[in-house]
Amino acid sequence: MHSILRTTTMALAAASMAFAVPAGAAAKDNAKPGEGTTIKMARANWDTGWWQAEVYKQLFQKLGYDVSRVTTLQNAAFYQAVAQGDMDLWVNGWFPNQNPFEDNFNGRAQNIGYVAKGGALQGYLIDKKTADKYDIKYVSDLQKDKIAKLFDSTGDGKANMVSCPPGWECQNIIEYQMKHYGVADNVDLSTAGYAAAMADTLARFKNGKPVIFYTWTPNWTVGELKPGKDVVWLQVKETKLPKAQSDLADAAKVKNVTGCSDDPCMMGLPANDIRPVANTKFLKDNPAVKSLLQNVSIPVEDIFAQNAKMNNGADSPQDLEKQAKQWIGDHQDEVDGWLKQARSAAADNKS
Repeated sequence: MHSILRTTTMALAAASMAFAVPAGAAAKDNAKPGEGTTIKMARANWDTGWWQAEVYKQLFQKLGYDVSRVTTLQNAAFYQAVAQGDMDLWVNGWFPNQNPFEDNFNGRAQNIGYVAKGGALQGYLIDKKTADKYDIKYVSDLQKDKIAKLFDSTGDGKANMVSCPPGWECQNIIEYQMKHYGVADNVDLSTAGYAAAMADTLARFKNGKPVIFYTWTPNWTVGELKPGKDVVWLQVKETKLPKAQSDLADAAKVKNVTGCSDDPCMMGLPANDIRPVANTKFLKDNPAVKSLLQNVSIPVEDIFAQNAKMNNGADSPQDLEKQAKQWIGDHQDEVDGWLKQARSAAADNKS
């Protein structure tokens, strides 16, 4: 009888040892729940969003994920790819600007979390000196030939306004508004590379010439041309938006906007949330990534500061990597909390 008990006890002990996971291995597995998985990450084709993408990339890597390549894509290409599973995610979604793409990815991909909530303003600006001298306050003031001609840089009598490049949803919105505010015949929209066009605009401003441009925040442009000091926001008398955004007029009326003559400011364009968008199946299979995307956020002021560094020449891949690493180090307690939640989500999924 004792022999049988000893044999049974030894067998159970052997079995438990066979199935046991060493404590060190378990801890390692929990620390790197993404080990062995590659994230197919994209980033937008506007460089003011690249640093945020680098921050998230480094956080994914801390969880063991392989993010060796980040692909630069236009909006339409990304949303098609993420819906099909050819891309897993990006953190450069702009909503409601990119609402029209949702029909293409709903059910297969989803918005999740917020890089920056409600902090992304957009609109039209002109230099303050010209605004004050000619009492220019509204986009519709460009209906007057003499006002439009002030911003003519090509000699055709039309205002030359920096707009958005093809493929950016803001290009469609701006064209719609120029038409519906009755200024399309008096405005030529520059849709070339945005950074180069704004560099030319900054040079014109420094030479004392009138400037007019579309921009968004956070962006280096409003660091170089400061609203209220160098430039002012043009308002609209009535918000007119394409059908897909027609219910967002209230979001285009923004309080406490520096550089606007009225409060609230009738911006004409709704404030946006900067949001990650990810493939739904990928999120289901990777709860650690899902947790990170839900919890991570970056203050708009920090994005402004980095964009200014980038505009001043610190814009190489090595610079972005260094800046992201520095930001993570400066927010280590918060980052540790995000990583802890992500690891817990992965562990809970396994149990």
